[in-house]
Amino acid sequence: MRQSKLFTKTRKEEIKEDSLNAQLLIRGGFIHKDLAGVYTYLPLGLRVIKKIEDLIREEMDGTMDAQEILMSALHSIENYRKTNRENIDVLFHTELSAGGDLVLGQSHEEIVVPMLQSFLNSYRDLPFGVYQIQTKFRNELRAKSGILRGREFPMKDLYSFHASEEDFCEYYERCKTAYKNIFNKAGIGEKTYFTFADGGSFSDYSHEFQAVTEAGEDTVYLCEKCSLAINKEIIEEQSGCLECGKKDLKELKAIEVGNIFPLGTRFSKAFGLTYKDSKGKEEYPIMGSYGIGVSRLMGAIVESMSDEKGIIWPESVAPFRVHLISVGTEDRSPEIYEKLLAEGIEVLYDDREKGAGEKFADADLFGIPFRVVVSEKTLEKDSVEIKRRGEKEEKIIKIENFISYVK
Repeated sequence: MRQSKLFTKTRKEEIKEDSLNAQLLIRGGFIHKDLAGVYTYLPLGLRVIKKIEDLIREEMDGTMDAQEILMSALHSIENYRKTNRENIDVLFHTELSAGGDLVLGQSHEEIVVPMLQSFLNSYRDLPFGVYQIQTKFRNELRAKSGILRGREFPMKDLYSFHASEEDFCEYYERCKTAYKNIFNKAGIGEKTYFTFADGGSFSDYSHEFQAVTEAGEDTVYLCEKCSLAINKEIIEEQSGCLECGKKDLKELKAIEVGNIFPLGTRFSKAFGLTYKDSKGKEEYPIMGSYGIGVSRLMGAIVESMSDEKGIIWPESVAPFRVHLISVGTEDRSPEIYEKLLAEGIEVLYDDREKGAGEKFADADLFGIPFRVVVSEKTLEKDSVEIKRRGEKEEKIIKIENFISYVK
């Protein structure tokens, strides 16, 4: 893509936001704030969102063997009355003009379970999982921390159904692996810990994946021996690590980037969702719920991987792989741009009539993994200058060889 065609522009003025992710993403033209907790994802930001979604789909389709669907965002309040959740404080309420109370979906247990009454009949239909990546709506009392806690946001939610506790536990363990894979691929795996949290009305514990950063709104206590953490909300009832019993846990600030819940039969019983076992007896399927906030993960990456100049995107989720910058009056940049495209490399070509300083500042803010500079000075050596974002040293590489370096 030619940067001169990009309708968004970087902003030089101070962005008055309470979080680093919002400041950098707004300054770089990745997102636009429409109102508190509600953002438009601009071309660069949408590319990042789609890359994160691809990482998630790879694990959901592969490791989890789940099937993707897309459920409705408008829900009947009657479904929430059946599950005794009509009074949860984050629900957005609306109504049909012809009459009838509706809410905007904050999760989808109340949709997926009654839907499956049309398809689940026998134990032979189990187990299975269905997931979606869809906009969620939560009427947060105070939206804060940029895209870490919004009122409207994209989320992946997976729901699994099982005939036995043993089968459910096996699937639950697979999800732990899938989530670890996602966070590793997204570049924050080394900073993300499996965390015990309050299970609420579902079970003794739920489990979170918490990415450690000073910007985090949660407090966790980490066992450095086991690399397991406990959320502050349950630390009073646990005097040490739940794995090894170690007492001296490390207090850290963190961002919840994923969660998994054992649901038991609460929702299947609420809607009368049953299947016939091998003896023809009606049974309720055991359920699990597994969520990842897509935009929240994007915000956590920015909080964890940035410096004083801007964002440092991991290669797996960067909007482009190469930022090609034309400096001076040389005329080989278009040729090099076409060469990159022909090799299937995603490239943002800064062909604007701007000074080198402004172009380099924007490149640092954007955080694209490879900066490739073409100038009269480099062309004298039939070369380009290549610098990885986050590294200090540049390399001069021959034009005929540089493709293999950035691939």
